[in-house]
Amino acid sequence: MKIKPTLLNGVLIIEPDVYKDGRGFFLETYQQKRYADSGVPGPFVQDNQSRSARGILRGLHTQVQHPQGKLIRVLAGEIFDVVVDIRKGSPTYKKWLSVNLSAENFLQCYVPPGYAHGFCVLSEAADVVYKVTDFYNPSDEVGLIWNDPELAIAWPLTDPILSAKDKSALTLREFEAKYPQYGR
Repeated sequence: MKIKPTLLNGVLIIEPDVYKDGRGFFLETYQQKRYADSGVPGPFVQDNQSRSARGILRGLHTQVQHPQGKLIRVLAGEIFDVVVDIRKGSPTYKKWLSVNLSAENFLQCYVPPGYAHGFCVLSEAADVVYKVTDFYNPSDEVGLIWNDPELAIAWPLTDPILSAKDKSALTLREFEAKYPQYGR
């Protein structure tokens, strides 16, 4: 597999080895020792899967007291995946990156604890699977608004379909005021 570091510390793009022949393909989507040696520490405690239609945007999400590392991949379709550094004091604070993850390119994105994460669906539908390093706690989850001008994320859509929770997400400034010690 190939590991591509990014401008955000610890965020990795992973290109697994895919073996294709006339029958189809085979790949290892996770192997604990190999991934840990490559900078994806784990341990992972939960696997999640979502299906979303074109135009749906999920995120930007984080957990405050129990931040989750995430290893994200797409089983069907394509997404525009976004990671935002919301760790105060970090040299890349407020910076973001994006990567297209799809069933065709097999790419994975590892997001360490402490970052906000979200994605929007580019294909008719997308099935997204991600491993997480801490258990989901709904009372600990916080969302940042997808179109915060302070972050200026270049989303490939202008009018996404959002959940009620994501419509009422915080701006980065509201997040900073509510959680002044986050990421320190």
